[in-house]
Amino acid sequence: MSESEAKWTCEYCTYENFPSSIKCTMCRGSRPFVSEDIYRIQGDKFNINDKFSNIGTAAGPLPPNDLHEHIQPLRISQHSDLAQSLIRNSSPPASLTNMENSKRTSQNGKWICTMCTYENWPKSTKCAMCGSGVNNNQRSQASRSPERFPETNSSHDDRLKEHILDSGQPSPNNMDTERKLRHLRRTADWNWLNACLGVIDGDPSPVEAYLSSGGDPARTLTASEVAILNRSSAFDVGHTLVHLAIRFQREDLLAILLTQIEGSGSGIKRVPSYVAPELARDIRRYFASTIRQRKGNFPCNYVADFPTFALPAECEELPGQVQEQLFAELLDKDAQEQLESDPAVINWSLELTVRLGSRLYALWNRSSGDCLLDSVMQATWGVFDRDNALRRALAESLSQGGHVFYPRWKEYEASQASFLQYSLDEGQWEEDWTSLVSLASQPGTSLEQLHVFALAHILRRPIIVYGVKYVKSFRGEALGYARFEGVYLPLLWEQSFCVRTPLALGYTRGHFSALVPTEPYSRLDARPPPAHANIVAHEQSTFLPLMDRDRKLLPVHFLTEAELGREEAILRQWLDVLETEGGILVAQQLLTKRPLLVAQMVEEWLNHYRRLSQMTSAPFARPIPVQDYSSEGDTDDE
Repeated sequence: MSESEAKWTCEYCTYENFPSSIKCTMCRGSRPFVSEDIYRIQGDKFNINDKFSNIGTAAGPLPPNDLHEHIQPLRISQHSDLAQSLIRNSSPPASLTNMENSKRTSQNGKWICTMCTYENWPKSTKCAMCGSGVNNNQRSQASRSPERFPETNSSHDDRLKEHILDSGQPSPNNMDTERKLRHLRRTADWNWLNACLGVIDGDPSPVEAYLSSGGDPARTLTASEVAILNRSSAFDVGHTLVHLAIRFQREDLLAILLTQIEGSGSGIKRVPSYVAPELARDIRRYFASTIRQRKGNFPCNYVADFPTFALPAECEELPGQVQEQLFAELLDKDAQEQLESDPAVINWSLELTVRLGSRLYALWNRSSGDCLLDSVMQATWGVFDRDNALRRALAESLSQGGHVFYPRWKEYEASQASFLQYSLDEGQWEEDWTSLVSLASQPGTSLEQLHVFALAHILRRPIIVYGVKYVKSFRGEALGYARFEGVYLPLLWEQSFCVRTPLALGYTRGHFSALVPTEPYSRLDARPPPAHANIVAHEQSTFLPLMDRDRKLLPVHFLTEAELGREEAILRQWLDVLETEGGILVAQQLLTKRPLLVAQMVEEWLNHYRRLSQMTSAPFARPIPVQDYSSEGDTDDE
């Protein structure tokens, strides 16, 4: 048998070893045990413990220049008897495992090292296994490529490669696959991909840029786009911007996207907290720092400051077209229409809206279970409760002060149940109470009457809710009686511990909105308001009706049986109650100077509309950008 015929082939790397080798010279893999004769070496003694570092025979090592002629790449079937016995008797070295994994993922077109037979990627200038250089023929082929391969994330490229290879268009040369990868990156719609990233990062700028350029909010991610974004934990094939906003709880961006979907109107909301997000964050941080907990028998949280948010008087000084755009971008069109529609709940009296300048406006709010807390924060500080500071204060107050809230809540609910001719046992009352306390601690969950009552104690001021009488479906069908309308007083505090200026909220079909006035008199009109018989005019006051349009007193919630029948007297104890010339009972709402941070936020918001008004002024008048804004689809679903 000739020396070349006696060579044994390594099962791991296919390298042909000389008979004297007990391990593969290239990868150090074990020699297969075939017969005892293979261990005999003519003319020399064989020591099984020797460590061979040179490739050679009994006659000596081969010359380096002739070495490649004795190496031929072999492919051994994985199902052969020799391979199976090798798998059973030994495990491959770690280096071989990596090499075999690389070979399994290799495609036609890789260049094969003439020294060790390892298949390398086309961009490799040296063999990844043995460090040998590519030959001249292979180098000339690589140099003819019109592109250079950039340094990219290997896992990212592998994902793109898998997408291309699985797309049903196999390429005979891996160079074509790499070229397709570069083509995908160059031709990708980065305006759309940046919008997807903006939703994940909570940045509205790329989302607004995509929508303003005519982008489709219902567009879905493709497999190649998911591979380009290279964040498998965040993006999935078929997802839209709405899916991403819901998945990552971006309520503000979700509202922007919902307004763009066909059938829901179009437009972008521009509320002060969105225009100045850093100031809004500072306001929320400051508000959280003002929350205290009173020591004693009633451990309820309370706030230290009592601001009341109102629209700046300068809004009325803007040109008509700019003023119309401002209100379209700020207000909740649906809520405003429902509250003012027949039978009207707000702004039903010309005496209040015109003569006393006390028109109420429903601010746009996020569509989520946090709308009650958001509306309270808007009515006071002009921001949303995005950090859940108010919700935490609410949950702690009901949990730690439950022994004070529970008896009044139970008595009030029992009296309401008696009108409907049903009653509950003690176990059912405790179960309902536990559920209400649990709801307060879960962000995104809708809240009930008890929570409005508790918020009046945290804010240390009355809350007046103007709401629809019946909850209706989208088809206009009455679904049930809405119980939120009425006055909520901080009855469990001492009156001296609270302020008499109320807040106004609106309730429409499962959604709360902040109801705020405009500052009563603009800077350009300093004339005093018309005098009325029973009202002391105050330049920084507005007036909230305590009656409905049928002149019936609004219900006062959570009164005990002993307090029923004395509603008007109780209102006068907690509010500055006045009577208009037309006989309407109203509560006086004082508008104090804005806190500094709130004033700065409102100024930044107004600057946008001031710039628009300058565009309409002579001598450089030009049409302002026309944008169709609405709040349709943003306010009701929770």
